[in-house]
Amino acid sequence: MEEKRLQPVNFDSYKPLRELVLDALRTAIINGDLRPRERLMEIQLAEELGVSRTPIREALRKLELEGFVVIMPRKGAYVADMSLKDIINAFEIRAALEGLAAALAAERITEEEIEHMEKLLAEKNEAVNKMDVSRVISVDTRFHDALYTASRNEKLLGIVNNLRDQIQRFRTTSLAYPGRMQQSLQEHRAIVEAIQSRDSTLSRQSAQEHVENAENSLLEAIKKGDISLT
Repeated sequence: MEEKRLQPVNFDSYKPLRELVLDALRTAIINGDLRPRERLMEIQLAEELGVSRTPIREALRKLELEGFVVIMPRKGAYVADMSLKDIINAFEIRAALEGLAAALAAERITEEEIEHMEKLLAEKNEAVNKMDVSRVISVDTRFHDALYTASRNEKLLGIVNNLRDQIQRFRTTSLAYPGRMQQSLQEHRAIVEAIQSRDSTLSRQSAQEHVENAENSLLEAIKKGDISLT
């Protein structure tokens, strides 16, 4: 960490300091500003974020539980690698859980929530047409948040969100894969239509296929060398 890549935290935020630090470090890892196997020095991180070492230490422990950081006795903390096996395992679990979320949403979603998801589809369509990858990612994230919320299962929501944060490290590459943004939009439409028809089986199937297709795009990107795991 020779160059400065982290911005000082915003102390005017309503969030507690420990959450601000945690969010900053997690985002830096997801975006690749802090790279796999990179050593995380508490003193330097504290200087860059403009905080003491205590919230840094707390954040690193939390990130270890989330799978973003590895803490080795007498050696310190490092950004965790994500192996091909890790990716496949995470997507397998996410496909099952997201399918369940969609099936539950088909039974429990409100008309207002369906309207909200349809508005997100329209916003994503506009972003896809403009090839605005960052906006597509933002809308994509909000779409899945809406899906998980509509499941009315807080335990499921927590588990899926943890997996999504880990997979987010490669989200940009997956959606930037040729044709993937358009395909993802079509898959989201299929999910909404299935949920709107209150068909739990079709909703589950549509959501699982969406996750599996995202995984396949990512694996193709890795295979072609568009993304490195180290």
